[in-house]
Amino acid sequence: MSEQLKRLFDRDHFLELIQILVQKPLRTALSGLGVGWGLFMIILTIGSANGLENGVSQDLGDSARNSMFMWTQSTSMPYKGFQRGRSVDLTISDVEYLKANSQTLVATAPQNQLGGWRGSNNVTRGIKTGAFTVFGEYPEQRLIEAKPIESGRHINNRDISDRRKIAVIGKRVQDILFAKDENPIGNSIRINGVNFAVVGVFGSMRDGEDAEEDLQSILIPFSTFNQAFHYGDEVGWLCLLFDENVHADSAATEVMAVLKSRLSIHPDDNRAFGHWTVAEEYEQIQSVFGAIRWVSFVFGGLALLAGIIGIMNIMLITVRERTNELGVRRALGAAPGMIVRQIMGETLFLTSLFGVIGAVLGVATIEGVDAILLSSPGMDGGSFRNPEVSVDIVLKSLAIMVVMGAVAGILPAIRAVSIRPVEAIRTE
Repeated sequence: MSEQLKRLFDRDHFLELIQILVQKPLRTALSGLGVGWGLFMIILTIGSANGLENGVSQDLGDSARNSMFMWTQSTSMPYKGFQRGRSVDLTISDVEYLKANSQTLVATAPQNQLGGWRGSNNVTRGIKTGAFTVFGEYPEQRLIEAKPIESGRHINNRDISDRRKIAVIGKRVQDILFAKDENPIGNSIRINGVNFAVVGVFGSMRDGEDAEEDLQSILIPFSTFNQAFHYGDEVGWLCLLFDENVHADSAATEVMAVLKSRLSIHPDDNRAFGHWTVAEEYEQIQSVFGAIRWVSFVFGGLALLAGIIGIMNIMLITVRERTNELGVRRALGAAPGMIVRQIMGETLFLTSLFGVIGAVLGVATIEGVDAILLSSPGMDGGSFRNPEVSVDIVLKSLAIMVVMGAVAGILPAIRAVSIRPVEAIRTE
């Protein structure tokens, strides 16, 4: 360590610095409040933004990022003799054509839902009944939307080919239709008058209402679904998994182009199919919360700047009040560099002290909110989960604060060394 740093941080100088600051504690506290508040707000807003991002991301957590969900609508442009407004329908043969002609697909999972979108159906077992959502699915569906098995198994390819009347039920379905200690595996449930043997029970990787929706659903083989409920070869919508090396937008465009060609839909008709990609959702989340973080830095930085300016003004006042003291020091041989180090040291100490206090309080607040969300029953946070702030952000904020504190000390230090010793000693 250099001689200058030793002089800056030696014990006598440090005790003198503390004595100067505690002589007027109220002014010291008020001058440092702005710095502490700025750091506190930066950490709090970034931690809150991370909590929102974690919540929204977890809602999508069971879906593969390179996946897309696609459904048919109606045409908006005439084409090849067909009028606009024609209803578009998908069949199993269309799905097979897509699989054979797409260059971007890794997995294709047609899906049907009994009763349509958000439809629920009475499912019975003996005298017990409940309203649940019933899906017809392919085994590939779990590559796109993961549903962890708690007991038994998932649907497999043999179930599809043999059109087995089996069902995989959500945990909530089990709780309603079966006794507490009863094993549902091997028992039957009745859906619209058709009996299905339960072969598995699944949970959910999501939270809140999304998890509740998952747990109140029943999955049966797609081929069995269409046969049992007279859907023929109809496909309600497609769940698609793309090659990870292909951007979601490019893959979606390619898939829709293949289907438009197959179904005689105008290539520029953008209303014939509805779709959304998980990758697009993630990108939107990242851009939105990235903007929130920058706004947090901007407004927190402005609060920090206001605090730094306050400290600079306080130090200018302090230098003026200590004109006589500084003059005596100069008269006794104190070099200008020593005076600069003294004033800069006081400014940096004041800035760092209140900055660290603000940072500690900000982190403590974020951790406290996280602990409350985790410990309180029923408070899963909804779309606000696991607020957090990284050590990297805290250290960068503190580093910026120290640099700004050093800049704030320059003007008071210049003012201090510009005092002429003889004039300063005469000052009352």
